[in-house]
Amino acid sequence: MTHFIDVPDLQRWLRRRGVASVLVEMAEAIRQDYLRWEAFEKAPRVASHSPVGVIELMPACDGVLYGFKYVNGHPKNASEGKLTVMAFGLLAEVDTGYPLLLSEMTLTTALRTAATSALAAQAMARPDARCMALIGNGAQSEFQSLAFHALLGIERIQAYDVDPAATARLQRNLAQVPGLRIEAMPSVAAALAGADIITTVTADKRQATILTDAMVPAGVHLNAVGGDCPGKTELDPAILKRARVVVELEAQTRDEGEIQQMPADFPVLELWQVLAGKVPGRADAREVTVFDSVGFALEDFAALRYLHTRAVPDGVGRPLALVPALDDPRDLFSLVAPVGAMTADVI
Repeated sequence: MTHFIDVPDLQRWLRRRGVASVLVEMAEAIRQDYLRWEAFEKAPRVASHSPVGVIELMPACDGVLYGFKYVNGHPKNASEGKLTVMAFGLLAEVDTGYPLLLSEMTLTTALRTAATSALAAQAMARPDARCMALIGNGAQSEFQSLAFHALLGIERIQAYDVDPAATARLQRNLAQVPGLRIEAMPSVAAALAGADIITTVTADKRQATILTDAMVPAGVHLNAVGGDCPGKTELDPAILKRARVVVELEAQTRDEGEIQQMPADFPVLELWQVLAGKVPGRADAREVTVFDSVGFALEDFAALRYLHTRAVPDGVGRPLALVPALDDPRDLFSLVAPVGAMTADVI
């Protein structure tokens, strides 16, 4: 049978295990799969855009397992009391096509996005980074904060959002995390002051300039998360021109990321190259580095693989009769035939 993990299942497990512990483990699962880059079939996600949002399918396959995620992005939902992003995903075995795992991926996407951000920053930020500016304090903010605290030792988050209530929620939710302090800032400029890392994770589907070039000093690492579809950006192009820019899948990020603002020959590195040690993530302490993160299907594949190998054996979820179990696999009609009826063999 297919195994099924719903939101309450994952919620209970995360509370038992601790979000920070799962973030660390998931980052390692993502790193392992990026190091198997050549084993994967890779393609940009399939997106259906509307004036108010986007719905996407994100597939990946390593020849043994196939995974996909359904995910949306609707910024207007927040004003209607609905989630901006929600998702579910499936992991199947290539040999038979049978689905192994059907899982919620709303929580899981938040986890994998934060884990990937911190994984990239480990290779790109200065090792002495201890203070992070967090611009945009929506649903992703707690996960980003915990990931950077757990994987990089960030001690202070200087947080800003156009909605002060969002920042207040972030402070409440993480008030009891040892060694982590969340400071509410009155402006973007105030949040950036003294920050070693800057994370931008805003939601508006528009070409915005959240950061200007003058705001970004030498040596800073930028974790640009919010720009993730055509027509949606956060950074002044001048920042990119003087930075080392790392992307997930170049073909996808050219259309969806911050580099959609740049010419087609603008040079970028791919994350797998940095994680494999083929190219450095940073040249020196004064270089500006940018992780132009749009979200890539390999990360969702790794997250599903992690849930299948770590959460399912831990008793999370339950069997789901998603595929018929038949004595004769050719006799699908037996599922709907009247009780006691004889059905002919099908050749």
